[in-house]
Amino acid sequence: MIFAYRHAFAQLRDPRYRRLLWIGMALSLALLVGLAAIAFLIIQILVPGALFLPVVGRVQDVSAGFSVGTMLYLPWLSVFLMVPVASIFTGLYLDDVADAVEAEHYRGQEPRNRIPWREAARDSLSYFGILVAVNLLGMAVFAISSGWGIAILWALNGFLLSREYFTMIARRRNDAATAASLFQRDFYWLWLPGLLLAIGLSIPILNLAMPLVGAAVFTHMYHRLHPAQVSDAG
Repeated sequence: MIFAYRHAFAQLRDPRYRRLLWIGMALSLALLVGLAAIAFLIIQILVPGALFLPVVGRVQDVSAGFSVGTMLYLPWLSVFLMVPVASIFTGLYLDDVADAVEAEHYRGQEPRNRIPWREAARDSLSYFGILVAVNLLGMAVFAISSGWGIAILWALNGFLLSREYFTMIARRRNDAATAASLFQRDFYWLWLPGLLLAIGLSIPILNLAMPLVGAAVFTHMYHRLHPAQVSDAG
């Protein structure tokens, strides 16, 4: 795990990887803003009329609340919303990140499968729905638990993220059933990297880079746990 994180950050020297980082951060921010807008809309539906926001005060409509709330609340909302953002990221950029990692560290391996875009998007959306539900519940638990509920949320997100990232990496060279079986077999090695990813995703600013870092980390984890499919590891 230490190897995976160390190499994921060290590869920032690679211009191709660094380009993906900037693209990934911009995408993460855009997705975060979109999810925040949806969150404000849901709040207004559930609480019709004027909305009272701490510091901001009374806000008459969701557009005003979002414009002001984004500035003040987006870092706080990112603690909970960046995990679903990371889930969407896997369906869009995971292959590009994994290709960059493998080109640098795992040359000479077997060609990877080309997973159809629709299949990758479907898998990503299925995880996204679960993570949204878990993190909305986590926001409520956090609000009434004096903060200790965040540890439970990290543990759950660590499991869900490790399953999604590792399984989608494994699908590049295995069928779906084999990928799921590999995750079950390697769960004890994968949950801790997933936990660290979940914690990183709850730290404002840093969390914008963590979806890309997570994709790189689990690419390393896959190849470290299954080196037989690599003929010349870097």
